[in-house]
Amino acid sequence: MDYSAILEAIARDVAPLAGAGKVASYIPELARVPSGRFGMALVGLDGQLCTVGDAQERFSVQSISKVFTLTLAIRQIGEQLFERVGREPSGNPFNSLVQLEYEQGIPRNPFINAGALVVTDVLLTQMADAKAAVLDFARHLCGCSDIAYDASVAASERQTGYTNAALANYLKSHDNLHNSVEAVLDAYYHHCSLSMSCVELAKAFLFLANHGVTPASGERLLTVSQTKRLNALLLTCGFYDEAGEFAFRVGLPGKSGVGGGIAAIMPGRWAVTVWSPEINGYGNSVRGMKALEMLTTRTGESIF
Repeated sequence: MDYSAILEAIARDVAPLAGAGKVASYIPELARVPSGRFGMALVGLDGQLCTVGDAQERFSVQSISKVFTLTLAIRQIGEQLFERVGREPSGNPFNSLVQLEYEQGIPRNPFINAGALVVTDVLLTQMADAKAAVLDFARHLCGCSDIAYDASVAASERQTGYTNAALANYLKSHDNLHNSVEAVLDAYYHHCSLSMSCVELAKAFLFLANHGVTPASGERLLTVSQTKRLNALLLTCGFYDEAGEFAFRVGLPGKSGVGGGIAAIMPGRWAVTVWSPEINGYGNSVRGMKALEMLTTRTGESIF
C-alpha cells in the first residue's frame, strides 16, 4: 500500500479544518505554539517510514507520555497497579475532581490526570530517579538520545497547575499517594513536558503494535497479555471523554495530548502519529482526529 501518497492526500484534505480548534492556552507555554503546524508519520514493523508536513518537528507530547509511565509501572509492579487505579472510561473531563471524590480517591483509569498521578507515584517509589527513568525509556524506545524535557513547559504547567495540585492532594488524603504531593507533581509535569517529533513518537509506539516486543532489537518490554491489556486501555480510555468517538470514527488504540499530538497503532502492522496543535473542547486535536479517521477509511485497516 502506498502510505506516502495516502498521507499526502490526507494532509491536503484536512487543511480546510485549520482554525476549527484552539491551541491549549491554559498552559501558557503551549499557547506560544504556531497553530498552523501539521505533521504525520507512519512507521511499519518492517521499517517503512512515511511522513508528511512537520513530522520531524518536536512538540510537547503532554498526556501521550502517560503511555510510557504506565508501561514502566506495569513492568515494575504488574497487576498490583490496578488495586490503586481503575480500568474504565471516565466519561468526564480528564481533570475532574468531582469524579475522584465520588469514587473515593480511586481514579477511573490510568490516563486521566488523577490516574497518571498515581502511576507517577508508583514510579517514584520503585525507582531511584523516576524523571530520568522515564526520559531514558522514551529515548530507548525511539532510538534518539537527545530528546529531552522542555523546562519551560514544565515550569509553565507548575505555575498554573492548580487543579492537578488539588487532585494530588485529594489522592493523598485517601492514602493513594505514597510520596509527597510536591515530588509527584514535579515528576508528572516533567513527563508531560517531554518533547518529541511525530517520527520519534511513532517509533516509540511500535512495541505496542508488536505484542510488546521492540521490532528493531527484539527486546520484550511487556508480555503478550500485558500488551493486549494496555492496548485495550488505549482504545477505551486514551481520549478522555471522547474515547468512544475516536473508537467509532478511527478504530485504533491510541493516546492524545493537549499539545495536539495523537499516537495510535495498528496491531501487527504499524504505528502512526499526527500533530496539529488546535484542539477541541475535549482536549483532542481537531485535524489529528480527522486525519486518522481518513487513514483507516482509505487503507481499510483498523482493529475492526
